[in-house]
Amino acid sequence: MAVLVGALALNFALLAQPLQAEAGTLVINAGTSDPAPKQAFEELIERFEAENPDVEVKLNVFDHEGFKTSVRNFLSSQAPDVITWFAGNRMKAFVDRGLLEEVSDVWQTNGLKEAMASSLSAMTIEGKQYGVPWSYYQWGVYYRKDIFDDLGLSAPTTWDEFMVVNGKLKEAGITPIAIGTKYLWTAGGWFDYLNMRVNGLPFHLELTDGKVPYTDDRVRAVFAKWGEMVEAGHFLENHATYSWQEAQPFIFQGKAAMYLIGNFFVPFFPPEIADKMAFFQFPVINPDIPMYEDAPIDTVHIPARAQNKEDARKFLAFVARADNQTAMNKVLERLPPNKDATVKDDRFLQAGFKMLSASEGLAQFYDRDTDPEMAKLGMQGFQEFMVKPDRLDRILTRLEKSRQRIFKK
Repeated sequence: MAVLVGALALNFALLAQPLQAEAGTLVINAGTSDPAPKQAFEELIERFEAENPDVEVKLNVFDHEGFKTSVRNFLSSQAPDVITWFAGNRMKAFVDRGLLEEVSDVWQTNGLKEAMASSLSAMTIEGKQYGVPWSYYQWGVYYRKDIFDDLGLSAPTTWDEFMVVNGKLKEAGITPIAIGTKYLWTAGGWFDYLNMRVNGLPFHLELTDGKVPYTDDRVRAVFAKWGEMVEAGHFLENHATYSWQEAQPFIFQGKAAMYLIGNFFVPFFPPEIADKMAFFQFPVINPDIPMYEDAPIDTVHIPARAQNKEDARKFLAFVARADNQTAMNKVLERLPPNKDATVKDDRFLQAGFKMLSASEGLAQFYDRDTDPEMAKLGMQGFQEFMVKPDRLDRILTRLEKSRQRIFKK
């Protein structure tokens, strides 16, 4: 395996002189420069070469942020054979431009629709698959179990139970929900879950794809549920002044009890309270709606202009295998999308794996599932609603005007 590491300053130099695929050569461009992803991907490629001695892999490793700005350039010109990327709208944007190869055959031949059923919708555009997932992580509610125990509370499974828990925490002088919305995206998580629980994932994806007005009554129903919590004072006061990290001490100090966040929250637990933390799935609102989850997915794809698509398909099938997903995610301390993989012995990862493997479908998070400009404006509106719920009509009207403009492109 030949490895070239491209930092931001080197990205375009590499793109100007790409490693052209020869017979038996597989060129991979990966935005995996962070230590754990870099190690996981290099070890994966070593195993692939050992099983496929007739294939030499040439890996170009790019700085994570530089890769995101450069990927369209090499998809449009002298493309590699495989790229790392993301599911959801990030993938769809390239599919719509004809820049990614359909790989439905890889899913069919390797039984992936069953093995990775929960990820299928996130990898599918108009009934066809365009990549393979290799890692993801769960979102859900992390909470202080000791506080719940002291107040005789149990993890809620329904909206009514959730509202009762919130009320009892507030009566006890404890903020029910810690959140920091200074950087907006945490509010996007609340919108995702409320919309998926009220209206379901298909509607959520139609909305984020610009096909549904923000003034639709079904969207208003989401804000009605959200407004119940806002009006009751269930969220951390002055949350718009805190980043998500700056809101953490409130739950660590026992001043707040719950936090809707991704599993990347776990390493921040102080040792003295780590055993007091627990996790539950976002509660049911409409029992007729299946349980969908937010689970941002890392993926691999074959560019439409790739030279060595035969070996690229072998590589995608290799990435999808349960044993390889087990090994990669052990290094990453994240979750394998393949339900037959083995998860690291960690109670939060185990809970997340069980939940996501049983999910009817996964969203990628609001800012990955919609147009980037719409994401920014949408999350600004969500934060504004949480501070000034009386502005809902003007917020939705503004978002609808933005939707019409942005998705007219």
